[in-house]
Amino acid sequence: MNPTEPPTTTLVVDDNDTKRYIIGSWLRRAGHTVVEAASAAEAWELLAEREVDLVILDVRLPDANGMEVCEQIKARPATASLPVIHISATAVEVADRTDGLQRGADAYMTDPIDPGEFIATAKAVLRYYRARRRAERIAERLAAFTRTSLAINAAQTFDELGAATVRGAVDIFAEPAAVYILPPDGRARRSINYGHGPSSRQASPGLPARLAEMSGLDDLTGTRVARIPPLEWLEILPDSTPTSDVLLVTSRIKRGRPPVGIAIQCPDHSDEDDVNLLRQLGQTLALAMEALRSYAEEHQVSLTIQRSLLPTSHPVLPGWTFAVRYEPASDQAEVGGDFYEVIDRGDHVLVAIGDVQGHSLHAATVMAELRHALRAFAEEGHDIAAILRLLNGVIQRYHDDQTATMCLMRLDPRTGALRIANAGHLPPLHIAGDRAEYRGGGGLLLGFPADVVAMEETTVPPGGAVILITDGLIEDRGVPLVDNLERLRILALDVDDDLESYSDRIIAEFGPREDDVAMVIVRRDP
Repeated sequence: MNPTEPPTTTLVVDDNDTKRYIIGSWLRRAGHTVVEAASAAEAWELLAEREVDLVILDVRLPDANGMEVCEQIKARPATASLPVIHISATAVEVADRTDGLQRGADAYMTDPIDPGEFIATAKAVLRYYRARRRAERIAERLAAFTRTSLAINAAQTFDELGAATVRGAVDIFAEPAAVYILPPDGRARRSINYGHGPSSRQASPGLPARLAEMSGLDDLTGTRVARIPPLEWLEILPDSTPTSDVLLVTSRIKRGRPPVGIAIQCPDHSDEDDVNLLRQLGQTLALAMEALRSYAEEHQVSLTIQRSLLPTSHPVLPGWTFAVRYEPASDQAEVGGDFYEVIDRGDHVLVAIGDVQGHSLHAATVMAELRHALRAFAEEGHDIAAILRLLNGVIQRYHDDQTATMCLMRLDPRTGALRIANAGHLPPLHIAGDRAEYRGGGGLLLGFPADVVAMEETTVPPGGAVILITDGLIEDRGVPLVDNLERLRILALDVDDDLESYSDRIIAEFGPREDDVAMVIVRRDP
């Protein structure tokens, strides 16, 4: 096994002692730690006692059908992501292999088994599942980070700020954490959380500056992350209880301001993702600290949150032009749930627009979770219909009181081929030559138990364009929705050479809005 790969524990389930020994010896030579079971009952006992990364499962067991055992493994939340490879010396027909794979197995091998092929199959299965688990872990942490950043920016006092940050740090990293800030009143806040909620301890006013020195920030602006050995940490905080290295981030937005600091117990398998996420959390805390220092109005903080959750740029592709807009309803608008996303996947581009029900921090939290989950599912390589179904599962599982609409498009920039998957959102407006028509609507909203996705395929011709909007653009009290949809269709027919001016003209035509507006325009060069 490659020394850079994580250790692997594999459970071999087979009632044949010789076969178990042979397969176990292959795996051990490949670097696996092997545990063995001669029956389904023994296998379940081991799965309850040990962390297992892979299961090699015989189809014929003395106390159960191996295919049924596989189904049970995949059905249980604790083992649903555990890869299973079936092996068999008797169920070797095509129908047997097909049945095993359809019932949840990740691979199916029949005797005689070649050792090289067997180990290669095990590596391939593990490679996929590790990538999947990493994507899920990243998505979970990004969702926790989003919740935390919203809570941080919603804090109205410095005590609330410290508590929200340290609570979120534990939510993100699942490790003990502490937060250090020095407000204008000169009373340093030291908030700690060992996993049972935030509490406060005494801190000297000079502590944040000492932490900045330890991290290398000193009196500079910016953000620094450093790993601090336990003994060095105890020198400045004798009442702390580090059991391993401490990962420390300090951040400062403006010169002359006291820095903020966040420290977490260093995770056992910390990597660059942990460092980057901690760095972002430190920057978020520093920004919120500065906002409180400046006594910013609550609506300004809300608007900053909303814009920080949307992409700041879009892909640059030869032969294509993109324009995006987000317009809040007014300066007094609460945080909304409108969002858009444009993701360059190399051989294709994903374009999404959607709207989460409501106007609140909760709606914005759900919106951001959907965006981060969308990115994670796209990274896994799912098609657009599957992504919408997976997002529907996210809402139903974690936000069963919410609904959302989303239109997701997959564009092949080489050919202009466009696939559209819609979940209850307004249909895209397709413009080609002197024609403009709405196509690709339908489907049930995200949040409903039925996974009904409306699908359509089309092509964007040279000079053609596609416009996606949220309903805030065309909703007016006393005006039928179809009237404003037709108004937009006629207005959009005349596509300007400058897509930014074209976007501004569309927004200006409808005037001030009572709801937030998101818009994405994709145009193929003539």
